[in-house]
Amino acid sequence: MDIWLLGPLTAEVRGRSIVPSAAKPRQILALLAIHANRVVPVGTLMEEIWGGEPPQSALATLHTYILQLRRQLTAAYGADAGVSAKDVLVTQYGGYCWRAPADAVDVPRYERLVAAGQAAAAEDREESASAHFRQALALWRGSALVDVRIGPVLSIEVARLEESRLGVLERCVEADLRLGRHAEVLSELIELTGRHPLHEGLHAQCMAALYRAGRSWQALDVYQRLRRRLAEELGLSPSPRLQRLQQAVLAAEPWLDAPERGDDLLLDRMIG
Repeated sequence: MDIWLLGPLTAEVRGRSIVPSAAKPRQILALLAIHANRVVPVGTLMEEIWGGEPPQSALATLHTYILQLRRQLTAAYGADAGVSAKDVLVTQYGGYCWRAPADAVDVPRYERLVAAGQAAAAEDREESASAHFRQALALWRGSALVDVRIGPVLSIEVARLEESRLGVLERCVEADLRLGRHAEVLSELIELTGRHPLHEGLHAQCMAALYRAGRSWQALDVYQRLRRRLAEELGLSPSPRLQRLQQAVLAAEPWLDAPERGDDLLLDRMIG
């Protein structure tokens, strides 16, 4: 069994897709899978499908969707697998649970890699941190559940995952900058600041990478573009930390120079 949620919804059993074509069963599969090996209450499933106003027939309809998913599981496993659909999509008191092996669903795998990267970063093992973060990011195949109709419950999960992805990108680049890999991450940072034009952390990293690459004038241009966008769209100015970074670039302060490999110079020092 393999289920991918970090992109288009894909679920396969013995090489056969079990993703329903109908929108609401797809939502149920996605919600159960994103909480794999945990019970999802019936009320949560109904809220995802119908919001705050479920029809009178909601419970019976939900049972029908669960039955449809089990039928697809049964067809995919076949008679010789020794696995029952009810062993996978389990009815438990007050809800349902999707049983899956530890590495069968990409979201838990992603979260384990992120946790390993964070632990490595906390111990100043930047090489390991960068490697774990890169492996986690490689699991993404586009926007999470991009082809699933999203209700109120899944929308929270998708927003959480997308925010996590952005944070991991920033942590990964930070680890690479500490390793002196400014040239390697520069094109990635230019793309990221274009996609996230108001994100100060990414802009600070881009400025640092450009300065270290001998392109201080472009680092200052990145700052000015961000300053204009913040003023025009939010009526704000760059944070004091980012202003200090701009002044450091203008003054060519020595601490902005690329660290030696293994140096513990932190981006936090660059921006405050």
